[in-house]
Amino acid sequence: MAGGDTGAAIRGRSFLDLSDAGGDAIAAMIGDAQTRKAARAGWPKGRADADAPLAGHVLGMIFEKNSTRTRVSFDIAMRQLGGSALILDAATTQLGRGESIADTARVLSRMVDAIMIRTDDHAKAQALAEHASVPVINGLTDRSHPCQIVADLLTVIEHGKPLPGLELAWLGDGNNVLHSLLEAAALMKFNIRVGAPEGYDPEEEFLAMARDAGCRVTVTRDAAEAARGADVVVTDTWVSMGQEHAEAKLAAMTPFQVDAALMAQAKPDARFLHCLPAHVGEEVSQEVFDGAQSLVFDEAENRIHAQKSILLWCHGKLSAG
Repeated sequence: MAGGDTGAAIRGRSFLDLSDAGGDAIAAMIGDAQTRKAARAGWPKGRADADAPLAGHVLGMIFEKNSTRTRVSFDIAMRQLGGSALILDAATTQLGRGESIADTARVLSRMVDAIMIRTDDHAKAQALAEHASVPVINGLTDRSHPCQIVADLLTVIEHGKPLPGLELAWLGDGNNVLHSLLEAAALMKFNIRVGAPEGYDPEEEFLAMARDAGCRVTVTRDAAEAARGADVVVTDTWVSMGQEHAEAKLAAMTPFQVDAALMAQAKPDARFLHCLPAHVGEEVSQEVFDGAQSLVFDEAENRIHAQKSILLWCHGKLSAG
């Protein structure tokens, strides 16, 4: 991460993709999240953790895309760590009038202790990290969604499924969430079967990353084949915010809906994940979404606990191994 114009030493580490941290650090994040979550059971959501490790720290949150879980989870995460957060969006800041990412990074680095950005273009997050002298966190880009995946892995482990050797099935669009899952597979040593229609595969870079790490990764046009024997079944909204040609995409995706028949192809104790928001009746049936195998609301809550550990890692307050 390059420095800004403050002249001060660079503080902390950016988290734009899971590989910025590595497998040992991801494992440490998950362990820390479990410990902190257990320690505050029954507490009010806004009460700070006993050690308040980020007391006095401020997180600046840039939103160029709409958000519910990312916005609330990072805000509550900072409160529970003893700090605070503030929200910036393009419509009400100079970003919306054409101020450069570089200048925004330099200014915010003098005013806040870390920056989270949720944007359409991964290059913007990279540019922000390059010019900031504080940690920058990827809250979502068109390339990847690493914070979501830390929460997903935490959820899977909480429900008794160790990551090494895990069989994960992905159904639907080869999007940013799948890219980060493939990166996680490479780091944490689990396997992925992707069921996707022709023309909607994930980027080859991420497939190669997982395969080069020794993971079994397959891409199939058969939804049942993808789900067969899976420990975890994952899907996401088929049409993301701002995407065009929705009708053609929805038609192509229809055979990959996660319904009861498809879940029956997975292991009897398989779990279902979805990062939300869900379009129930499209990528997932109501029966599966609300069913006993669904962990979607545990997964959503775990965004808070995952963000806390990511923030601590970025500030150098969480060691790996």
